[in-house]
Amino acid sequence: MALLATAELCDTNTVLLGGGDLRVLPPIFQMYGQCRAFSGPISTLKVFEDNVLVRELLETRGEGRILVIDGGGSMRCALVGGNLGQLAQNMGWAGIVVNGCIRDVDEINGCDIGVRALASHPMKSNKKGHGEKHVPINIAGTLIREGEWLYADSDGILISTSELSV
Repeated sequence: MALLATAELCDTNTVLLGGGDLRVLPPIFQMYGQCRAFSGPISTLKVFEDNVLVRELLETRGEGRILVIDGGGSMRCALVGGNLGQLAQNMGWAGIVVNGCIRDVDEINGCDIGVRALASHPMKSNKKGHGEKHVPINIAGTLIREGEWLYADSDGILISTSELSV
């Protein structure tokens, strides 16, 4: 799949932007991982300071998907670490977007995937298995649904109701 520049996608899809079928996430995410640009269909997860379901999803075949995790914006612990970054790479995930924190930044930066998160935090999360998979989530006022498409590069992150081309 050819990578599409988010700026170009915005420029050529003004009707979709105006109608809400293409949304821009606020510029609140830090870039991690070796892939600075990535795109693919979205799998959603809603958790809070608990990463058991993160591991469960990343243990499935990624097939180029992007795991988008609504961690409630928590800055008190990490939801993804180096082991999960490596697992995501090995299982064929294209990327992970975390509305929360990651840890093991040097390990994640060595993984051949794209990762976006609010920040890094050295503390690990709880392990209780609470959360919801494949549900609509809301990150910074942007609704994101299972099966939508995500496009990320150095300019930002876009969410689209369908796969885009230019």
